[in-house]
Amino acid sequence: MTPQFKTASSALAIGLGMVLASPAYAGGFYIQEQSAKEAGRAYSGNAAAADSPATIFFNPAGMTELEGIQVEANAQALFVTARQSDTGTTRSVPGLPVTLPVTGSDGGSPFAQPLVVPSLYASAQVTDRLWVGLGVNSPFGVVVDYDEDFFGRYDSVTSDLFTLNAQPSVAYKISDNFSIGAGVDIQYIDVKLANAVPNLNPADPDGELRITGDDISVGWNAGFTATFDPVRIGAHYRSAIDHDLEGEFDLSGLTGLLAGNNVTTPAAAPLSTPDIATVSVLFGTDTPWRVYGTWRWYNWSNFDEIRVEPEGLEPQVNEQFYRDTYSMALGAEYDVNELLTLRAGTMFDASPITDEFRSTRVPDGDRTWLSVGASYDINDRFSASLAYAHVFVKSEPIDRTDTFFEGTPAAVDARIRSSSSGNADVLAFSLGARF
Repeated sequence: MTPQFKTASSALAIGLGMVLASPAYAGGFYIQEQSAKEAGRAYSGNAAAADSPATIFFNPAGMTELEGIQVEANAQALFVTARQSDTGTTRSVPGLPVTLPVTGSDGGSPFAQPLVVPSLYASAQVTDRLWVGLGVNSPFGVVVDYDEDFFGRYDSVTSDLFTLNAQPSVAYKISDNFSIGAGVDIQYIDVKLANAVPNLNPADPDGELRITGDDISVGWNAGFTATFDPVRIGAHYRSAIDHDLEGEFDLSGLTGLLAGNNVTTPAAAPLSTPDIATVSVLFGTDTPWRVYGTWRWYNWSNFDEIRVEPEGLEPQVNEQFYRDTYSMALGAEYDVNELLTLRAGTMFDASPITDEFRSTRVPDGDRTWLSVGASYDINDRFSASLAYAHVFVKSEPIDRTDTFFEGTPAAVDARIRSSSSGNADVLAFSLGARF
């Protein structure tokens, strides 16, 4: 009798859960790399700085500080290093009383070099009270690709998540001191995942599970600024976006008694991005020196499970139990003269991943940023900004077990034990224009 492949669909749940928490060197899978100016001060001015069109993403109310029509194009290059070191990965074999080591390489560097994150923002002053704007960016995502003979291949081989977000926004100046703003997030998401699946005979080549899915859904964000020179306070809230991914579940390469479980079938899974709340303060609105502070909260606990419904298979639920997290940033900048501004900052960014659920898709740990940057006004219309940041990522152990063919005589436990380490260098550039 062919064992029913219960855990193929469990693997889909695990796979989606893991890729959506993979590190983009911001909290979880959030990509905060949206502004070269913000990168230079370690994202300490998010909701209060209001000094470039990128405020459309961080707090649209800040548009009321921008005169006329302004456009800004940003590009950030992430040079990410990550390493997995095998500390005793094993698999079980039905009928054998002992486990066997899983052989293979360390997977190589899983990140493309560099990962490029572009963004584009434009704001326009309609009246002395009303502003409109548009932001186009990728606020969530990751690309991780290990070698096929990776010792952790039963956990992950490929994880590719891409989002494209269009955010039309509006801001209104209620008075000289108070402004409000809001935007609609129209978001496309695409996910591609792959991992190996163990055959019963360890001498046989592995099977393979590939998963794809995409969706378009809508969210919103809103914020305000309050300015009492020399202080400005800003607050911003970005809603969760509830996606319903639809795609394909493809299981192949199973042999022997398991061969009947090879299948290609449509599949669906819900996926929610986290709510994000930000509070920022700026000291020095009317001086050459400015000091920034920002606190952010991420509602990762709404990502408590992944429910997957492959057509023709039983729905599967995989618990995640992510925890809510926060980040704190402090930065400063100085106008050397009318053309040149220098800045620097630091940030602590906590990981939402608990030890129980950390995996090679999530070689994630708490992060500490150190950043420097500069802006230069080329002429009355054009300006450029450049920033560099080094991200220190806390090394963490991985010790997790995934069960394949659960509840059948063919059940196989794949236990990955690894030491995960890594860091990142970020180079950011922007070009702005004023009309």
